[in-house]
Amino acid sequence: MQALQKTEAGQGLHLNDVPMPEPGAGEVLVRVHSTGVCGTDLHIDAWTASYHFLAAALPVTVGHEFSGTVVAQGEGADSLPVGQLVAVRPSVTCGRCDRCRAGDFDACTTRCGIGVMRDGGFAEYVAVPLRNCVAIPQGVDPEVAALAEPLTVSYEAVRTGGVAPGDRVLVLGPGNIGQGVALFARAAGAARVVVAGHGDAARLDVLRSMGFDEVLDLEGKNIDETLDAYAKSALFDVVIEATGAAAVLAPAMRVLKTHGVLVIAGIHAAPVPIDLTALVRRHQQLRGSYRAPERCWGEVVAFMQAHQEQLRRMITHRMPLDRAADGFALARARQASKVLVQP
Repeated sequence: MQALQKTEAGQGLHLNDVPMPEPGAGEVLVRVHSTGVCGTDLHIDAWTASYHFLAAALPVTVGHEFSGTVVAQGEGADSLPVGQLVAVRPSVTCGRCDRCRAGDFDACTTRCGIGVMRDGGFAEYVAVPLRNCVAIPQGVDPEVAALAEPLTVSYEAVRTGGVAPGDRVLVLGPGNIGQGVALFARAAGAARVVVAGHGDAARLDVLRSMGFDEVLDLEGKNIDETLDAYAKSALFDVVIEATGAAAVLAPAMRVLKTHGVLVIAGIHAAPVPIDLTALVRRHQQLRGSYRAPERCWGEVVAFMQAHQEQLRRMITHRMPLDRAADGFALARARQASKVLVQP
């Protein structure tokens, strides 16, 4: 079969012919339907410094946002029937560390990532642990199911921020994580959701199509003056950053109310200076948000089932596996919202 792989410590990915995987004990074989192109994939392609730890796993098939159908079962992995549509949690826990033995899998100390440290979803088939498969209910579009992983990240950011009914929420970054944050903030009862991007016309259009009117492109504008205009009537209760751009953090804190919460969901390539004195004097809170707890996946799947039509708008491009490079280019240029690669 074919698979999109990182084969060497340097820039670039390669479409290779590789052996068909076989499911081991506790694993199932999944025939991939759709795999989303994510910012992580772009970083792996570019070989940015924060992803050099992959060197130990090379060659590895990338792709961690995917849905597919169970087509074979390894020993002890028959609780999901052949033909079941699944989304896959990419974080594989070891089952051996102290935390796993205590049942606290979210705190596993030696986890590894599907599509990062073990073969992932930019392929025709992939073998994955049964416990990482999340059954998708009948009637849910497999394309929408492929959004499950980024949606859990968005869900966790909103949960971490404690967004409550009536809150004013600013979302920095209109990519799929930011789009999901806007949706979950609205579902949590936020009275106002403002989403800001930079050179993100295509992604802001997707947000408008999902009913978000207060979207702004900061390209060519003074970020402080622009955000001040939106915060003039009232400062924001919660700001959720999903850009990975250090330059947005100081302006974000300036439009955050006293006792407000700033959630960092973006991955930053270098340490970021923070005005801690201002944070202390205004009693602001800084919270980090990353992967969602395993228990949240069921809640996100229920949300997907109830909001398929809105979520489908996030998907703007579909590519066969042999054109994955074109999909990566669209995502890198911000000309796409979500690109799905479909083997």
